[in-house]
Order: sequence, then structure tokens, then C-alpha cells
Amino acid sequence: MFTVEQIQTAHGKVKTGADFPSYIKDIKLLGVTQYETYVTDGHIDFHGGSNYTVIVPAKYEPIEIASTTKTEVFKAELLAHQQGKTDYLTFIKMCADTGIEKWAICMDRMTCIYYDKAGKEILVEEIPI
Repeated sequence: MFTVEQIQTAHGKVKTGADFPSYIKDIKLLGVTQYETYVTDGHIDFHGGSNYTVIVPAKYEPIEIASTTKTEVFKAELLAHQQGKTDYLTFIKMCADTGIEKWAICMDRMTCIYYDKAGKEILVEEIPI
């Protein structure tokens, strides 16, 4: 199965949102079936077959997630990030400011689902591969 180090090596290649599809290909080849990224501190839970899970620890000091979700602002800023106009930490701050608590990637369905603090699905996207 995959290790935290392998995940971190793959993630190290990501500079902007435009690099995301390649990252997904890389970690899928490692055996990742799904993962959740938590905006509050950047920790990520990666899952594989047979209930295998590795946790990449927090990447930064905890930040507060806005209580009010600003869906349209989030969608516009997400698009800019996906076009390579912002770096990862800028994207994280934007998520927190617009009320996004986490996102979940499902490799089988090739989707990315963004959630607010209440666990409500805010946006479901297909991952372009």
C-alpha cells in the first residue's frame, strides 16, 4: 500500500490548480481510492482498499472556517485556482473565507465534492483526466 511519503512526493509536484489532474492520476496509481482534505489545518485522510488509511498531518496552524457559505464567490475563485491563477495556500484561505470546510475526492467516480461546516454538499465536480 501507499505511504505518507509517496503521497507527499506526488503532492510536491502540484504548484497550482492546473496541476491537480496529474496529481490525481499519480495517487490513483499508488492505490488511493478516496481522500478528504480538511481546510482548517490541511490534514488529509487517504484511503485505499481493505480499510487502509494514512493521514498526512496538519500543514499549517488552524484557521477559522466562515460560518456563512458564499457559494458563488467560492465557485468563481475555484475556477481561477483551477486555471492556475492562485497557489495552494491562497486557495485554502479562500475556502475558509467562503465557508468550505473540506473536500472529498472519490477515485471510482472521479469526483471532487466540496462541503460546508454543516456537512452540506456545496459543489460536485467531475475531475478531468
